[in-house]
Amino acid sequence: MNRLFAPAVPPAATTTKPPPTQHRRVDAARVRKPAAAGDTVSYFAPEGYEANYSYPLIVWLHHAGGNERQLARVIPLVSTRNYVGLGVRGPVAVEGSGYAWPQTAQSIAAAEERVAQAVANARQRFNIHGSRIFLAGFQSGGTMALRIALRNPERFAGAVSIGGAFPEGQMPLARLAQLRKFPLLLAHCRDSQTYPIDRVCQELKLFHAAAMCVTLRQYPCEDELTTQMLSDLDRWLMEQVTGVAASEAADATQIERDWN
Repeated sequence: MNRLFAPAVPPAATTTKPPPTQHRRVDAARVRKPAAAGDTVSYFAPEGYEANYSYPLIVWLHHAGGNERQLARVIPLVSTRNYVGLGVRGPVAVEGSGYAWPQTAQSIAAAEERVAQAVANARQRFNIHGSRIFLAGFQSGGTMALRIALRNPERFAGAVSIGGAFPEGQMPLARLAQLRKFPLLLAHCRDSQTYPIDRVCQELKLFHAAAMCVTLRQYPCEDELTTQMLSDLDRWLMEQVTGVAASEAADATQIERDWN
């Protein structure tokens, strides 16, 4: 199977193929640094921050070997104005450098607690809309983002995994009744060596059997994070915030501010 977006895809999963574009690796992009951060978290304050406006919050979980400062390279390429950003460090140090998100019961609990505390701290520093908090991550950070959101759907407005597989084990769908309409975005790298297309197809069957509605997008690259993915992430987030598809609104950001 060479293409993900084939007619055999189960109807419960919404698949959208982004328009052809030239991809740039995120690590090569020029970005500005976030606001001052603590020891295990990093913050991003949007340009023109308005204290009286309730912003959506993106909680970003880095890939294995990364750290919370990955936020500085990511959020500005999503949007410099639309969101407050929060980067959280993984609970387990890896050999050499960086941190990770192991899928063990102990590490999941530690990650869940760390994210909850970081969100609470961010809400003390910034004006955050309590119903517009999104979890997102890259590779294993994306898997953990899905895991934590699925365990706590009442705390989040949606979850995003870029290049990270759906979590296995530890009952990720234990709260299935509350997850029927919970927004999920999965971005898949077509030539990935760590998240092969066969697994994606198996996950689509799972989503269909569980009657979940998942948006899946595929990109012509290997295991990497690109600017196109983050641009598409911005559009998807704005659709969740405003309830209006990007193609239906000339300026989703302005609509979101009007509805706040």
